[in-house]
Amino acid sequence: MKNDFKVALFTPPFTQLNTPYPATAYIKGFLNTLGINSFQADLGIDVILKLFTKTGLEQLFEYASCHKDEFSENCNRIYSLKHKYISTIDGVIQFLQHKNNSLLHAICSGNYLPQASRFAHTEDFEWAFGTMGNQDKARHIATLYLEDLSDFIVENVDSNFGFTRYAEKLGRSANTFTELDAALQQKPSFIDAITLPILKEYIDRELPNLVAFSVPFPGNLYAAFKCAQYIKSNYPTIKLALGGGFPNTELRSLSEPKVFDYFDFISLDDGERPFQVLIEHLQNKRPIELLKRTFVRIGKKVQFIDGCQEADVAQKDTGVPDYSDLNLTKYLSVIEIANPMHSLWSNGRWNKLTLAHGCYWGKCTFCDTSLDYIRRYEPLQAKMIVDKMEVMIAQTGEIGFHFVDEAAPPALLKELAIELLKRNLSVVWWTNIRFEKNFSKDLCKLLALSGCIAVSGGLEVASDRLLNLIQKGVTVPQVANVTNNFTSSGIMVHAYLMYGYPTQTEQETIDSLEIVRQLFAENILQSGFWHQFALTAHSPIGLLPDEYTVTIETPSEISFANNDLIYTEKNKIDHSNYAEGLRISLFNYMRGVGIDLPLSNWFTFKIPKTTIPKNHISTSIQSPVFEPIPNHFKLYWMAKELSISPLEGKQKKNLKCNITIQGLAKSITVELELEHTNWLKSAIDHFNLIEINGVKYSDFQAYFNQNLGETWPLFWYHTGIIKLRESGIILCV
Repeated sequence: MKNDFKVALFTPPFTQLNTPYPATAYIKGFLNTLGINSFQADLGIDVILKLFTKTGLEQLFEYASCHKDEFSENCNRIYSLKHKYISTIDGVIQFLQHKNNSLLHAICSGNYLPQASRFAHTEDFEWAFGTMGNQDKARHIATLYLEDLSDFIVENVDSNFGFTRYAEKLGRSANTFTELDAALQQKPSFIDAITLPILKEYIDRELPNLVAFSVPFPGNLYAAFKCAQYIKSNYPTIKLALGGGFPNTELRSLSEPKVFDYFDFISLDDGERPFQVLIEHLQNKRPIELLKRTFVRIGKKVQFIDGCQEADVAQKDTGVPDYSDLNLTKYLSVIEIANPMHSLWSNGRWNKLTLAHGCYWGKCTFCDTSLDYIRRYEPLQAKMIVDKMEVMIAQTGEIGFHFVDEAAPPALLKELAIELLKRNLSVVWWTNIRFEKNFSKDLCKLLALSGCIAVSGGLEVASDRLLNLIQKGVTVPQVANVTNNFTSSGIMVHAYLMYGYPTQTEQETIDSLEIVRQLFAENILQSGFWHQFALTAHSPIGLLPDEYTVTIETPSEISFANNDLIYTEKNKIDHSNYAEGLRISLFNYMRGVGIDLPLSNWFTFKIPKTTIPKNHISTSIQSPVFEPIPNHFKLYWMAKELSISPLEGKQKKNLKCNITIQGLAKSITVELELEHTNWLKSAIDHFNLIEINGVKYSDFQAYFNQNLGETWPLFWYHTGIIKLRESGIILCV
């Protein structure tokens, strides 16, 4: 039974256009288990849909008209075509919501939408989408159209605007609250003037006792504080709380009292238990001294209270993420850039779900391994995960899942895949992984059969010396084999790439690029993204800088945010010089262009020659034909049906049969001796393999020996069985 206390959960502008950020859905799901009434809203998508309408653009262009004399050439073009933007905007938004597909060919024709500077490189369309990809091509064109309007807004209306962030610079590495506080004292911006009435409508309708804002990124921070300021001024009895990824990483050293002119409570790390005890406190069931991981202002001083004796809520008890209140049909499927993984990220509506709390590896020296969201590893059981998936499918109508783990454990992914296949649940999913050796070819095939379409993982510096220094736990040859296993199973692979790691030399940067080039040349990597190393306060390097030969420049005052650190290193290399060459080369490699060009072609200055052998990756992925199989491996029979037909015209002592299994694309038929055929059928029945029950490889072999004697190698390495193993048998740990 719901109690009278009501909570409103808001995600402030802006996160993603295509799907809700999941934090409020996670908390709402947990509150459901407590019988606490709650409401959630994504203010970001609400503001976008208010702004990008016929009326919204009319107001936008009218607002900007006073700056006409200062327009750039690009903005002057957009303003001159304002009538065309105003007349097409509603249809474009509906198209991106999958509600007006009749516009597809008009958009692709190039004669329907106005075009400004974002369309400067449309020669890439044919590569990115081909002649058959009109749906994606149209979404990309519509996205460029919106980005042209965004450029106009930034230049003439609100310099802080961005589709996935707002006033990000005010939250990034803001060691003091001064600049953000000053911005909050200014009159509402054009975007604020859209946001705050929407917020007011929700507050007046829901009448909450507590309003909580989830701030995952710096680009949500200003809007959260602006909304809190509005609520404080107009609804003084409502209590305000702040949580999410930004406070968890940035505000752990918070000491600025002015912050609490806006928020009453700021909690850290997992929000379930802190939120539960906060509600109990507001219901006069718990004194303030027994809050959990929560900053408050008492008198004029900020205090961090962690007197709660209850442990964090176990993952199995957090409930099912609840997306009710979030109208998923409102979201926009956009394609921002022609990067396969980024397209996956922004195009389509994904149910977000976590397989395990924390990271099962938790050793990478650049990662926030000292914080709870990484350090505390707690996996869910596969059956519980699939139970949650079924509930979310029924609730949202969507069968796509993005597992948002730091690194999904291979053993858990195997159990998840088996459970999905046992239930015959049709889903598609993708996640982040480590390129570790347990992702065998067979396991990757199993994941693909269960609906996996893509994985992303950290190749980082692509150097064995630096990977060892990072404590990544992988090697370049190992990464090559794993990416080959995924790709050969039809699963797209995206690599996170890093340059500028402490002690990295220019030679190692170029050698890393050569490794990446070879991975694309072998077609075992389809997508990637380079970023420059950033040092954070909660990483092993940030905590022990002397061990990594870096010197941290300590700010004179830290009273607000503290995460990204300014540092110097001994080798004095300006790694940013390599940024553009790395970016351009990768962009071309993803298109299949320039893979055979010398690396020097991508840079405007002289670079070292690579020391990596030209066949380094190709030789790394060559494996022996017959690899020994560990006895503890399990065998799974994936074919649901098996048909057997005797071959005629053979002598009695050499009777043979055709065995046929039905693959998704075609049937597979092999020829086996009659006694082997009969034994295989009996083994499938004996171990009930049709129901995707695994059997230990050693037990499977022992059953053969019991029935047919010690001739296992002749059976297991028979050409027919090898063909079946490629198509219908999975062997994995």
